[in-house]
Amino acid sequence: MSVLTYHLVKTNYISALKILLFPPKPRQISGLIHAEIMTAMTLGWPILSPSRMLIRQIAVFAQWENESDIENFLTENELGKILAKGWHTRLTFMRKWGKFNKFEIPDETLEFENPDFPVVAVTIARMKFLEIPRFIRWGRPVEKLVRDHPATTLSLASIKFPNTVSTFSVWNTQKEMTNMVHGHSKVPQPERHTNAMKERDRKDFHFEFTTLRFKPISEFGEWNGRRNIIPNLKQH
Repeated sequence: MSVLTYHLVKTNYISALKILLFPPKPRQISGLIHAEIMTAMTLGWPILSPSRMLIRQIAVFAQWENESDIENFLTENELGKILAKGWHTRLTFMRKWGKFNKFEIPDETLEFENPDFPVVAVTIARMKFLEIPRFIRWGRPVEKLVRDHPATTLSLASIKFPNTVSTFSVWNTQKEMTNMVHGHSKVPQPERHTNAMKERDRKDFHFEFTTLRFKPISEFGEWNGRRNIIPNLKQH
């Protein structure tokens, strides 16, 4: 089974711009199936706020044939060496909703036996331009719900212009994440996520959209001075 990674790194403006304008292609990197390279954003902030778009922070969501390919990339590739200075987690697939081209995500569902084990959630979508204002209206309350939720240890958004948007969140337990999805969390306005999903079902915001749930298997490095971001994992 393939392995997916989610990377976060802070770099300088020139390096960040170069990475975003000239992303590597899978055929150039051994074992890389697909990668989305994006600019990190702060969840919940107004779209035009300077605190929203974090130009120097790069987020990479990638799928690999195996872990040895990841190791080679991080030690030998120019982009990989930059990403190795940041933080990343390695993930195995659990389940998906929707579809997003280029990633090779299986259709079967692999649930944990233990609902108290941590999970990682990734959403990624290609927006319909005319639906972006409506998406922002319904999406920002959900961003705030995830950002402020006591069960998340890390949450952020990311964007690749012109129309790819993504979210990433680490949850203490699968049970707590599932409660959030279904509006059962003990937080103010817990139904924000379910309301947004009903609106999406009424009239879709996206050309492509998927929500992916993963079992984290390891984490490496640090992010914003933090290590041990994912509970109960082997640290490197």
